[in-house]
Amino acid sequence: MGKVYIVGTCDTKFAELDYARSAARQAGAEAILVDVGTQNAHPGADVAADEVAARHPSGAAAVLGQTDRGTAISAMAEALTVFLRECGDVGAVLGLGGTGNTALVTQAMRGLPIGLPKLMVSTVASGNVAPYVGPNDIAMMYSVVDIAGLNAISRKVIGNAAHAVAGMALHPPVPSADDRPGVGITMFGVTTACVTQLRDMLGETHELFVFHATGVGGRSMEKLADSGLLQAVIDVTTTEVPDLLVGGVFPATEDRFGAIIRTKMPYVGSVGAVDMVNFGAKESVPAEFRDRRLHVHNPQVTLMRTTPEENRQIGAFIVEKLNRMDGAVRFLLPLQGVSAIDAPGQPFHDPAADEALFSTIRDGWQAAPNRQLIEVDAHINSREFAAALAANFRDITP
Repeated sequence: MGKVYIVGTCDTKFAELDYARSAARQAGAEAILVDVGTQNAHPGADVAADEVAARHPSGAAAVLGQTDRGTAISAMAEALTVFLRECGDVGAVLGLGGTGNTALVTQAMRGLPIGLPKLMVSTVASGNVAPYVGPNDIAMMYSVVDIAGLNAISRKVIGNAAHAVAGMALHPPVPSADDRPGVGITMFGVTTACVTQLRDMLGETHELFVFHATGVGGRSMEKLADSGLLQAVIDVTTTEVPDLLVGGVFPATEDRFGAIIRTKMPYVGSVGAVDMVNFGAKESVPAEFRDRRLHVHNPQVTLMRTTPEENRQIGAFIVEKLNRMDGAVRFLLPLQGVSAIDAPGQPFHDPAADEALFSTIRDGWQAAPNRQLIEVDAHINSREFAAALAANFRDITP
């Protein structure tokens, strides 16, 4: 059983943090109070702020020597991320605070594996929490009253939070004997037929986790890979890359494919739905794109066909990442179309744009014993292509 790490700024909120520590201990957990204050040290913490700050890559002075509060908070967040990763005995993390401490603690929480309990009691937890949570399993609890002194309300909220993390640390879920090897698969509406066939082909032997490629979907899949909760990835749909490069609403980050590079896990990939950039309702399409080839997918989603030049950029981004993968890699190109609407008679059928993509990946490919580039003369949603994905997956996985 791991310890409960309670994190906050003891120079301003020691009474509340100490109350949470006591409540967690009364619930039976071993609780550690970590001070991340950047102004004045407090003697009541179990881990002093300077000990955390020392984990910053540039040393404690990069954190505690700052006169600008925002700079100090950002630096302490970086230091806390390293600190928590290095502890080795973290069973759960509880944060308490306002906007500054919420940003600080949740940044460090995002660096922890999926499945490790993380709870943030925050004054901003009733609003848009996406920037704090991202693709992670961080639970946000609204503090109701400000975390500015103990009272009848704050004691109930903080006590509940402390008991919650204590329970999670003391009673981790037991793995099921029925668990099968987990495989992440990326899908979009226009690649659903391919993924549905893959599920039929592999579902009896593997547990398949399908991620909607809406930006956060790809990040969630890679977070699970980094957390050791996937054994392999079948990355059918890399549409988040064009949104990143061209400016759509479902973008990847620059770290797309990074988890595969870091973990070296078996990877089968393709170029599903890179024929499009995603926007909202048609009237929301930026003015510079309104003369482009657009397709209204539904009232809330408008698709824009990627050009040959954009496809060269997309291909260059993808192949550069593939060349850095040291695990077993099979990357498949569907030569007859990359989405349901990229086929003869469909609105995004554009052989020249597709060929710009394929040729860029071919030309940039660096041959290696672990990596194979495979061209399939079929459409991405055909049974032939799905079968090729499944066969290559079986070739590189136990």
